[in-house]
Amino acid sequence: MALERLDKLIASQGVYSRREVKRLVKEGRVLVDGRPARSAEEKTDPAAITVDGEPLGYTRYTYVMLHKPAGVLSATEDSRQETVLDLLEPPLRKRGLFPVGRLDRDTEGLLLLTNDGPLAHRLLSPKHHVDKEYLARLDGPVGEEDREAFARGIRLGELQCLPAKLTWGENPTEVLVTLHEGKFHQIKRMFQSRGRTVLYLKRIRMGPLTLDPHLVRGKYRYLSEEEIRVLLEKMEK
Repeated sequence: MALERLDKLIASQGVYSRREVKRLVKEGRVLVDGRPARSAEEKTDPAAITVDGEPLGYTRYTYVMLHKPAGVLSATEDSRQETVLDLLEPPLRKRGLFPVGRLDRDTEGLLLLTNDGPLAHRLLSPKHHVDKEYLARLDGPVGEEDREAFARGIRLGELQCLPAKLTWGENPTEVLVTLHEGKFHQIKRMFQSRGRTVLYLKRIRMGPLTLDPHLVRGKYRYLSEEEIRVLLEKMEK
């Protein structure tokens, strides 16, 4: 990778601010290729940096799977309400993470947080039509006519929805919906057009990424190397 400023590289890992990096450099605690760093502004390779004798362990991008609970905003900050970033440990909040897409405030489930802007753009780009799967609980059963209506593409006023997949098991009030887009309150509005009300909504999949069944509401984990590999390969096609 191209050489970058020392303070930017260290601060990007979420432990120190740029101001703190300048203090570390002044105190001689930052080495570059084994020698004390000349200044916080000098450009270097992250592999050459040690802080207090420990390698920086630089990672350019961070990928986090969050099980978003209801009542939390899919935003980076809000002066009045809790956001998904408020659920993270302080060092992670400093890494410039943001939610890829959004879930309604009362919707639960899978939310990807990252600082990989190019990947987020591809995941959200309409031309890629990344499919998203949701579990919905309804106030009444649905039937074959509803399934066919979803498959044709439901019209919501001036909005013509893309064809969507609607399936259910023994209980037709608990259904799975697969979309290839993500309009405002789309699933709720689609069912409303069919005379049904969504009582509970949870996203369980986004493209090749599936919500970890062991991840409880409000908790998060880093994506595995395999999940990252599959996700990046999928979006490069």
